[in-house]
Amino acid sequence: MASVRKRGTKWHVQIRRSASPTVTRTFTLKADAEKWARAVESQIDRSGSDGYLNPRSNLTVGDLLYRYRKAVTPKKRGATSESYRLGVLLRSSLAEIRLTSLKPFMIAEYRDKRLEVVQAATIRRELSILKHCFNIAHKDWGIHIDPNPLQNITVPIVKDARSRRLEEGEFTRLLKGCQKGRTQSLESVIILAVETGMRRSELLGIRWDNISWQAHTVSIAMTKNGSPRTIPLSAKAIELLKTIPRTNERVFPVTGNSIRLAWERLKRRAGIENLRFHDLRHEAISRFFERGLSVPEVALISGHNDLRMLHRYTHLRADDIAKKL
Repeated sequence: MASVRKRGTKWHVQIRRSASPTVTRTFTLKADAEKWARAVESQIDRSGSDGYLNPRSNLTVGDLLYRYRKAVTPKKRGATSESYRLGVLLRSSLAEIRLTSLKPFMIAEYRDKRLEVVQAATIRRELSILKHCFNIAHKDWGIHIDPNPLQNITVPIVKDARSRRLEEGEFTRLLKGCQKGRTQSLESVIILAVETGMRRSELLGIRWDNISWQAHTVSIAMTKNGSPRTIPLSAKAIELLKTIPRTNERVFPVTGNSIRLAWERLKRRAGIENLRFHDLRHEAISRFFERGLSVPEVALISGHNDLRMLHRYTHLRADDIAKKL
């Protein structure tokens, strides 16, 4: 029999059956609570469970992950990397645990064991996938998992904020080192990265028909956050683009991996350490602010929807601020 009680401003439903564990859920409206209770009781009466876990259920964490990888992952932009992470989860002992036996401490044990061999950022991504999988199972697949086992799990803190900017003379050394390398487009890619603040994947995805020579802009159809963006181009960027020969529909017909390897070789030739290609985006955004651009103007260029994330990419120099003072 379902029990519907008011707790504070919410309505709490509790369904007890001898053949099944207690099923609970909270609603804002009493009518919704009573409607849900009737539907669940009817469902249990018809099939004994039909997705709502009982002690006889053999569903495992791995069963949910397999279904998630087949039905949900292919629809995501990062399907390839997520599929790899799902493979790691499926090969773990966590995948063999029955849902009826799963407890939060088991996931915490998996987290701690993984932290011995991978970075905090990796385990955060794995736990995020696992949490979303449980939410989808509960909301869309009719498999009662409430509360989500990851709801109160402590997620490792990622301390990866970087403040690396180009030091005096480093940009010149990078460009000079490009002249001795095999990847001819690397120098142009580096200059445009600093002039536009674009990510490596965005730079390599530019097509000639994306550029508006009259408006001095370049349009990107798909960015990291999934939305298109139009980026203003400086006079230097326009001048550089006009010198690049058109041999392909893409401005830079090279792969991301070739640029990555060329970048590592370049740093060794130039004698520069602890500099990632993505740090050029930090450099560009910081320079935009130093030129006097406003926060909305920089956000339009960089594509940041969250101003807190934009702040992470901004590293102004104290000595430059002192000169203004």
